[in-house]
Amino acid sequence: MFELGFVRPVKHRDFVRTGGKRTESLTAGVAEEIPVALVYNEAPHAVMMATPADLEDFAVGFTLSEQIVENMSDIGNVLVVQREEGTQLFIEIPEDAARLLACRSRGLVGRTGCGLCGVALIGDALRPVPTMVLREPFDFDAVVRAERELQDAQRWNRETGSMHAAAWADRDGAVIVAREDLGRHNAVDKVIGALARSGRDPSEGFLVVTSRASYELVQKAGVARIPLLAAISRPTGLAIRMADAAGMTLVGLLRGHSANIYSHPEGIQTEDAVTGLDSPPEYFPRCP
Repeated sequence: MFELGFVRPVKHRDFVRTGGKRTESLTAGVAEEIPVALVYNEAPHAVMMATPADLEDFAVGFTLSEQIVENMSDIGNVLVVQREEGTQLFIEIPEDAARLLACRSRGLVGRTGCGLCGVALIGDALRPVPTMVLREPFDFDAVVRAERELQDAQRWNRETGSMHAAAWADRDGAVIVAREDLGRHNAVDKVIGALARSGRDPSEGFLVVTSRASYELVQKAGVARIPLLAAISRPTGLAIRMADAAGMTLVGLLRGHSANIYSHPEGIQTEDAVTGLDSPPEYFPRCP
């Protein structure tokens, strides 16, 4: 068994590059991942593989996006404890929420690329997303600006080339909160947690991610009532159906000044009106 101890998000490692005939010794930044145990009221709930940074944001964002509690005010103290074998996040929640959580605790380790590993029941995975009402469409130029600013905010990915990032931008497209992690869902949780801890209203802006738009990202954004999710890669079919049912505008292939709008195109203001998009079949119940 190897020990982790304190781990920084990025470490420089030596390696040998070879082309078959010629080799050279080099050094470069490598993204680190550690097991992070989420413990609620002294009861273990899940172990997620994550980048060891912004773990208080991760604790709060995971607690809210997984609907363990409904509001930031339901979260008490958050304590980060470093262990030789990883990190523990001790999170205080009301006792009634802890009792409900005990009925759905995960039994497996959540791998870095997995947002829902260890969920035992399909119903726990496919939870209905609250239906939201868009107050005013976002300007497409703002979405383009947010994607550009997110690139500038990825300081660890520039060093390692292996991290995802998520950002919350305001109506002008200015990135207010940006977080990086090896897991795209972890990065989103960290953004949601940072917003909650700062008292910002997530519905006043939108989310941009450097990955495909998988359904768990739509689910987390929907629980936070973020009305628009934009991804640099394509969405999955399940993500589109879930976004459509939630009233969320889902954007994929956001690259420079072009993008695909897969659900609720009325959420983006463009020079030409967007028409003719058929709604996908509704597989998810709407809830208030």
